[in-house]
Amino acid sequence: MSKENLDVFEQVQAQIKDACDILGLDDSYYEILKTPERAMQVAIPVRMDDGSVKTFIGYRSQHNTANGPAKGGTRFHPDVTFDEVKTLSMWMTFKCALMGLPYGGGKGGIAVDPTKLSKGEIERLSRGFVRKLGDFIGPAVDIPAPDVNTNPQIMAWMVDEYNAMRGFNNPGVITGKPVLIGGSLGRTEATGRGVAITVREACRVMNIDLKGAKVAVHGYGNVGSFAGLYLHSLGAKVIAAFDLGGGAYNEAGMDAVALMEYVKRTRTVHGFSGSQNITAEEMFALDVDVLVLAALENTITMENQHLVRAKIVAEGANGPVTAEADGQLLARGITILPDLLCSAGGVIVSYFEWVQNLMNYYWPEQEVNEKLERIMVNAFINLWQMATDKKVDMRAATYLVAIRRVADAMKLYGWV
Repeated sequence: MSKENLDVFEQVQAQIKDACDILGLDDSYYEILKTPERAMQVAIPVRMDDGSVKTFIGYRSQHNTANGPAKGGTRFHPDVTFDEVKTLSMWMTFKCALMGLPYGGGKGGIAVDPTKLSKGEIERLSRGFVRKLGDFIGPAVDIPAPDVNTNPQIMAWMVDEYNAMRGFNNPGVITGKPVLIGGSLGRTEATGRGVAITVREACRVMNIDLKGAKVAVHGYGNVGSFAGLYLHSLGAKVIAAFDLGGGAYNEAGMDAVALMEYVKRTRTVHGFSGSQNITAEEMFALDVDVLVLAALENTITMENQHLVRAKIVAEGANGPVTAEADGQLLARGITILPDLLCSAGGVIVSYFEWVQNLMNYYWPEQEVNEKLERIMVNAFINLWQMATDKKVDMRAATYLVAIRRVADAMKLYGWV
């Protein structure tokens, strides 16, 4: 395994140190920010359908709570590791601070391939995870949400288990729930919508006409499909898409509405009507205006970064470009819209859901979308200005803005 894939946690620590140094913060701030406040590993025994018992390993990391309770998703994936979860919780601290949300960063996961489990086994696993973490989560402590391979139904099971432990209804303990039991309208589409808003704003300041702009999307799940859908609605042409099942390419552009319906039926973009098969490497090498990365971490590495020809790389996933590859893309004049900004739509609407739960008062979808738009646009404008003023790239600007806000809160509390 290459060094860039091994040391993501250490790379984030280095980014924090660089930002602290630029901001003129003393070492006390870095000492607090370089590691999570609390990180847990739990063993979850699950009764399988055949009567046997299998133990799964789960994790939850709470990085920093100076700005509020920890907030972040829970993923089910066979490659989940403790270091990955800790790293993602650090990114969540800065993403929430960047957006001005009253949250710190959290993240969780279970090392499991959910495609190999039945619905009943997934439910028992989800409930078991909450039983192990029940004393460490809550509306004012740590608020989980969906992530890779988790969904509103899994969140519903988790809320129900937490309610059973507490003895009363606590809808604000978890976001990303079904609307019927306290979820927010607009949540499912929020991350993809946020990606599209960020790309739209970037094209505006870069004088790129989004109408007719060519877009390729790597990872056509929830985030990628909605990003493609909204960019299509803004006049862009989605000419390529790729997921675990393969790729689809049509130079003339694909109907994003029809493509989304096709993916719902087949669970892949591969074989979409009128498209040609395409590999991920072939898609990265396309001459496009925008490349949306909406799959997992470490999608673009030193091994494939030379292929990328897009004017804009939009990070709809967490950490899809490694630190080394990031530098190479920037050196070639490619603008990277960093994950802390680009993929923030989900946590913003999760915040709206939490607020609605606490008030027991719910907003129409148009109001949710308007609030999301306002926060995303303001964040983009502030970051673009910071990057321009400091003569740094957008990723460096995100750390400067976010760490400044977290550091100010820590100082007010007397942590440093």
